[in-house]
Amino acid sequence: MPRFIDLSITLDPDVITDPPFMRPTIERVTHRETVGEAAMFFPGITAEAMAGGEGFAASETLTLTTHNGTHLDAPWHYHPTQDEALASGGRPAMTIDEVPLDWCFRPGVKLDFRHLPDGHVVTGAEMEAELERIGHRLQPLDIVLVNTRAGSRLGEADFLGAGVGMGYEATMYLTTRGVRVTGTDAWSWDAPFSHTAKRVADTGDYSLVWEGHKAGREIGYCHMEKLANLESLPPFGFTVSCFPAKVKGGSAGWTRAVAILED
Repeated sequence: MPRFIDLSITLDPDVITDPPFMRPTIERVTHRETVGEAAMFFPGITAEAMAGGEGFAASETLTLTTHNGTHLDAPWHYHPTQDEALASGGRPAMTIDEVPLDWCFRPGVKLDFRHLPDGHVVTGAEMEAELERIGHRLQPLDIVLVNTRAGSRLGEADFLGAGVGMGYEATMYLTTRGVRVTGTDAWSWDAPFSHTAKRVADTGDYSLVWEGHKAGREIGYCHMEKLANLESLPPFGFTVSCFPAKVKGGSAGWTRAVAILED
């Protein structure tokens, strides 16, 4: 029997996983409060008349964005076009409902960058060195997951500023080798904004903002953010399932990302 490792965080408004302006809300009703809904279909029904003397829990109302919780970003999130390195002028960027399902159930590879300081921008050379360390040669459509220190800070006040980011070089290193889905346990695929802002202030170079995301202009790809339990994974030898919710025209879709290991 396969073993499953949940790579997704719980959607919980009380846990710090996003900036205050982005945090989701959940409104709930009790079992008894739903009896009125049942009466729309069964006039005259009361809670006491229902089995167990209660109604049903079926009315959680969520206010959230497609980037709350563990989610898969589509190329449309990064830029209106993609694949400029593959075809003259590129083509319209895919929205989340257009992402091939074939990308989302593939062999996984875990790269460990927990030893690097918060805010560090991983380079192509560092990506290559880590692959050499674990002894893996990338294959087209491998799903590459990046383990950073941020995973251990989930829910803590410093979560948003924790972990390393994947820069333009590192992202292109993966996509030019056929990788189309990646992921991180940090809030963003890129370095935390607090660290990037300092680099921009020092250099005046605004192209540093979202450089990993913006690599999707060259070759379209998807990445997951706010993954969990990556420290439980081996470097390779597992399958990742990360099918996104099908949001029409969406820049992202929530996913219950799971690693599948054959014992």
